[in-house]
Amino acid sequence: MSTASEPDIGEVDSTPGEDIGVEDVDEDAEVIPFRYSITAYGADFPVDALVSRLHSGDILIPRFGDIEVSEDVSPFQRSRVWTKRQKDRFIESLILGLPVPEIFLVQEESGVYLVLDGQQRLTALQDYIKGTTAGREFKLEFVQDDLRATYEQLRDDDKRRLRNALIHATIVRQDAPADGQSSVYTLFERINTGGTSLQPQEIRVALFHGPFVGLIAQLNDEPAWRVLYGRKSSRLKDQELILRFFALLYQSRDDSLAYGRPMKEFLSRFLDWNRDLSRIDGPELKRVFRDTAAAVRDGIGERAFKLAGTQVTAALLDAVMYGVARRLSIGPLEEATSLRSGYERAGSGGGRNDLCV
Repeated sequence: MSTASEPDIGEVDSTPGEDIGVEDVDEDAEVIPFRYSITAYGADFPVDALVSRLHSGDILIPRFGDIEVSEDVSPFQRSRVWTKRQKDRFIESLILGLPVPEIFLVQEESGVYLVLDGQQRLTALQDYIKGTTAGREFKLEFVQDDLRATYEQLRDDDKRRLRNALIHATIVRQDAPADGQSSVYTLFERINTGGTSLQPQEIRVALFHGPFVGLIAQLNDEPAWRVLYGRKSSRLKDQELILRFFALLYQSRDDSLAYGRPMKEFLSRFLDWNRDLSRIDGPELKRVFRDTAAAVRDGIGERAFKLAGTQVTAALLDAVMYGVARRLSIGPLEEATSLRSGYERAGSGGGRNDLCV
């Protein structure tokens, strides 16, 4: 392992672009060894009922903490956000009486329906009836001439046809295993075969929405972390690595969290376990992550997680972040640069424990 260079604490380009390569994060090849019991049934909803339930919160589009996943920003469907043409054509199809694809809902214990597939369709309807999209007036443009109008400008019979149009939903509920949403995760992973497949963390953001997901998104903006990782990942790989750090560090908090393959199930269990930050609170997680990332940046340098080029090595990141966090739990470092010698010893035949001294 080469000596890490001094960190550049200047401005970091955090604009999502071409993703930084991450070695050892290939969850698609892992298999979750479970047998499931799932209740699934179909239901037809008129458009006005769907929009009303979205407004009341009975149907929930996943949120990024307190930031709603809607309009032109969708962490869950980041690579497949609809264009204005797609929104217009979908709404036109409903007014004309043409069939449209079904949506996919998960029934949570609270009775709320979580949207796992169909977010773009539902937000298009919600925005059109509301009258705005992305802060602009929502007027149909890419449609036949007599439908080029806002919702309020439509003829009464076309408004009625839109409100009464039926959209079919497949609704699922996990009956067993009783804890978690592992079967729903697997089911959605398997139906997600069209277009650009969603990554495991993108699915988790939707399935385990809540304060912990929001906190991870906030921590992803930490300056020290951005220096160490590089550009933000459009597929949430950087956020997945933050989750990995917490899961490995805190797995001893509960017997149910003990690490075991596959990694994707381990991470999902941990995220669900602390979904509402009731087991490990936000202030503790923020302090541990910020202190650890800053110590790595200052003591080892910006290439602490990279063996060559710009690619982040997940196993190296796990070892460094875990080891430094354990060391900081004993007390503050007298000199940040003392980490460098342990890092170099680990690279020349030592082990992760060298980072803890």
